[in-house]
Amino acid sequence: MRSLFIIPLVVALVIFLSASNANSQNSGLKDKFYKESCPSAEQIIRNIVWQNVAKNSALPAKFLRMFFHDCFVRGCDASVLIDSTTNSTAEKDAAPNKSLAGFEIIDQIKSALETVCPQTVSCADIVALAARDAVSFQFNQSLWEVQTGRRDGTISLATEALANIPSPFSNFATLVSGFANKNLDIKDLVVLSGAHTIGVGHCNFFSNRLYNFTGKGDADPSLNTTYATFLKTQCTNQADNTTVVPMDPGSALSFDTHYYSNLQLNQGLFQSDAGLLTDRRAVTLVGNLIDQSTFFSAFKNSIRKMGRIGVMIGSSGEIRKNCRAINS
Repeated sequence: MRSLFIIPLVVALVIFLSASNANSQNSGLKDKFYKESCPSAEQIIRNIVWQNVAKNSALPAKFLRMFFHDCFVRGCDASVLIDSTTNSTAEKDAAPNKSLAGFEIIDQIKSALETVCPQTVSCADIVALAARDAVSFQFNQSLWEVQTGRRDGTISLATEALANIPSPFSNFATLVSGFANKNLDIKDLVVLSGAHTIGVGHCNFFSNRLYNFTGKGDADPSLNTTYATFLKTQCTNQADNTTVVPMDPGSALSFDTHYYSNLQLNQGLFQSDAGLLTDRRAVTLVGNLIDQSTFFSAFKNSIRKMGRIGVMIGSSGEIRKNCRAINS
């Protein structure tokens, strides 16, 4: 963490953590859902996540992305965790999910919970809590409250992942439409895009912006030329699907507002990032979200809203014994 941001971060966290929950939608989820049935559940999850993040600083971005990709397909039901079978190709084997990671840690968490509270804590809630806890490790306290009580889905199809997960190649209008289909608005789109402040992007998801973008052998004119030159040194051809670069150069391991500062310099990595600068409403939001406390407060609200997409509660779905497979 750059020392320059230590004092603003402390102030921002106070505001962020004290924000009201009064506007929560009635999704059927509850605070501390496992208080009686498995009182140690959230502590077990946090302990395992923090132990792993301490050894691997890339995990916060990976868990956040896993949560996002889970919720956008059939809702937040842990369908992204299910393994493919000989008869069905599951979500995790769809192209947008090929680079997801952290599944073995979800397995570790589930195993620990099954020992203490058999078939009680859903895999869907584990994903939601792991995302929060991984991002929160940097601050040594929870950045947002996670309502729980989700049930696990029993269907996972690669075709649905392809149809529902927003593409890094999308323009602004396509993104707005895709988010609206999940009851998320333009503010949620811009705020949740701020998750790109941590993590990396594979060359094949943005190198089209570097080579012959308009058919004249040029780069995307909306991309900062100095940044484009640097990216070309990392991604030497459009077919490279193994090389990765930071999505937020200069701050890729710190959950902060640096993404928005880079965006204003036309240094958004993906076309979907650059698209945020093509709409005046989004541009205004980008400017506002550079303020740390504003971003933290908005992110808390938007990710909690995302975490309510299509949730199953009560007797719907199931509580998986193994997060990788539906119960037999």
